[in-house]
Amino acid sequence: MVHVERLGRRGSRTVAVAVVSALAVAGVAACGSSNKSSGGGSSGSSKGSITVGLITKTDTNPFFVKMKDGAQKAASKAGVKLLTAAGKYDGDNASQVTAINNMISAGAKGILLVPSDTKAIIPTVEKARKQGIKVITLDTPLEPQSAADALFATNNFTAGKLIGQYAKVAMQGKKPVIAMMDLNPGITVGDLRHNGFLSGFGIPKNSPDIVCTQFTQGDQAKGQAAMENCLQKNPNINLVYSINEPSGLGAYNALQKAGKAKGVVLVSVDGGCTGVQGVKDGKIAATSQQYPLKMASEGVQAIVDSVRASKAVSGYHDTGVNLITAKPMSGVPSKDVQFGTQNCWG
Repeated sequence: MVHVERLGRRGSRTVAVAVVSALAVAGVAACGSSNKSSGGGSSGSSKGSITVGLITKTDTNPFFVKMKDGAQKAASKAGVKLLTAAGKYDGDNASQVTAINNMISAGAKGILLVPSDTKAIIPTVEKARKQGIKVITLDTPLEPQSAADALFATNNFTAGKLIGQYAKVAMQGKKPVIAMMDLNPGITVGDLRHNGFLSGFGIPKNSPDIVCTQFTQGDQAKGQAAMENCLQKNPNINLVYSINEPSGLGAYNALQKAGKAKGVVLVSVDGGCTGVQGVKDGKIAATSQQYPLKMASEGVQAIVDSVRASKAVSGYHDTGVNLITAKPMSGVPSKDVQFGTQNCWG
């Protein structure tokens, strides 16, 4: 059973600075570059054609690029207009507020949102909903989740739990000396993955087995620096949890530089193509793969159905997660690298 109340804010896709995408419909523009897709046919709405908005945390991270692709394909298939926008960086709430306001002005019937700040954005979301606009969060729920009409996302606690279960078996009874490559303080998606890993591994938050915890913002360079700091604290680390694959690959670089990569089990979450290649290359033992294209395409369709067919959209919709590994462990369900490659993004 999915514990929806556990699904919190996701952070972890911090990348290099992203440009804010523009909105350009009926003369209403937001900062950045514009992106609009439309298909043929009538919308079936008494108010004319349907406009749907997509706002991501950034527009350079491969996860959000794939999400945008999914939204564009779904919008084209449904014959609706798509507006897109993004923050300048992960955590850029101000740009997302501006984007929502511009989409309201542009007459959007629904907005798909990956919130950078799951609390600060709520007043703007409420403003949109009061005007009859459906707001669906993708990947990252608001706090509370009920502040949006619906959520389409991976269960991030489950994603963390899968790699925790895998790591437990992969350690083969060795005493764990654990480093945690986390996201940022207070980002609930980071907390969910972290706590899921601990649950899967079977240790409490304050376990003495955890010898180092570092915040990486999900960034490869910061992940490498964080792992270097951890190795200075304890050179005997033999298990590394990473919030996502960039931070995990950064940690691997530090381990390799220190001549310790072969003796460490490193696990991660996301399932991007670079991460799956990391599994294939033996840098990452296992990763939990999620599906951003599915989140976006199902979100677009839900908005279209709510407008054209008056179908209610509410609650949590689990878009799935699979453990990807080249070395399966007994009792831990997983998919192979070929499956991961066929379903990866980026």
